[in-house]
Amino acid sequence: MMARRSLGRQFGWLWAAYAISTLGTWLAFDAFPLIAILVLHLGATEVSLLAAAGPAVAAAVALPLGPWVELRRKRPVMVGMDLVRFAALTSVVVAYALGRLGFAQLLVVAVVVGAADIAFAAAGGACLKALVRREDLLVANGRFEATTWTATMIGPPLGGAAIALFGPVLTVVANAVSFLLSAVGIRAIGGHEPRSTPAEAPRPRLRVADVFEGWRHILADSALRPLFVNTVLVNGLIMATAPLLAVLMLGHLGFAPWQYALAIAVPCAGGLIGSRLAPRLVERFGRHRVMLTSGTLRAAWLFGLAFVGPGTAGLVLVMAVELGLITCMGVFNPVFATHRLERTPQDRIVRTLTAWSVTSKATIAALTALCGLLAGITGPRTAIAIAGLLIMTTPLLLPRHDDHAPRHEREPARKRT
Repeated sequence: MMARRSLGRQFGWLWAAYAISTLGTWLAFDAFPLIAILVLHLGATEVSLLAAAGPAVAAAVALPLGPWVELRRKRPVMVGMDLVRFAALTSVVVAYALGRLGFAQLLVVAVVVGAADIAFAAAGGACLKALVRREDLLVANGRFEATTWTATMIGPPLGGAAIALFGPVLTVVANAVSFLLSAVGIRAIGGHEPRSTPAEAPRPRLRVADVFEGWRHILADSALRPLFVNTVLVNGLIMATAPLLAVLMLGHLGFAPWQYALAIAVPCAGGLIGSRLAPRLVERFGRHRVMLTSGTLRAAWLFGLAFVGPGTAGLVLVMAVELGLITCMGVFNPVFATHRLERTPQDRIVRTLTAWSVTSKATIAALTALCGLLAGITGPRTAIAIAGLLIMTTPLLLPRHDDHAPRHEREPARKRT
């Protein structure tokens, strides 16, 4: 019952905008590497550089965006970031049509879109907290999580079919249009959004110290600090093994591309299951116990991918492991996202989420490169096994105690006494 209640028209528009842009992103999943390979005829070095350097540079570019976004109304920033992504992706389509598309443009667009992704997500977190009552945050985050896994489940297969029929550039068109429609949806939210600073007050100047405020808040909070390290490492290790699994299945074990896509898409149903269960589990067992249990269980699955073999048995094993992993993530992610928002004051949300995203992207890039080097020495199966063993240590970083009251809410009470 908790997960079905209405959160209002304004949240409905925000959710619709998120759903459209997320589906567009997953339709165009791997479009840039495929364009690099099929259209520009580039080699493995350039494709790897595009995959790693784009997100890494985007993370660095996004650093000053956190404090800049914090001082502004969030919805215009979100619309602006949608339009930036629309324009950047449209430039790829235009350059392709004119026969002028090159690797440098793909790399620049990957950086621009990646930085805009970070700024949009950070502003979106602040927008969500302002639109939704505190007791509805978990339901809202659960719906976003379910939307993400639905798009992950249906987007790549549809995108793959479109690529097979029309080429990879069509999915870039779809992704660009999705950001334009997302901007329209955010504009439709309506209502009054208060200024971050009063109209009569001078807008504060950005300082270098403001860039690092998000990290200061995270590291000063006894509950966020271990969660920060935990989630960054878990996400980094999971994403770092994704290309290794592709090499193992498509190269060493001889699976067809459609079998690989099926093995990745079908288990995403676990994300829907987990996100639907999360509010009910929290209602019954409490937030801390659910976060600790699901966070521990999600670290137990990755090691199983090292034992994938050929044939139907291997395909079933991949699906079973991915289903268990994704179901646990579907429970953990909305509970964790709600906990993070509640422990962060409104005037630090954007910088905190920006710091989190920047660190996560940089860690994914670094761990992907390290796992790639390790796989080159030992083979992809051994590299996956080592990553699986490392991820099993991450539950030690989960908070052991239920420190529910956020630090910024406890301080005024101490001052009053």
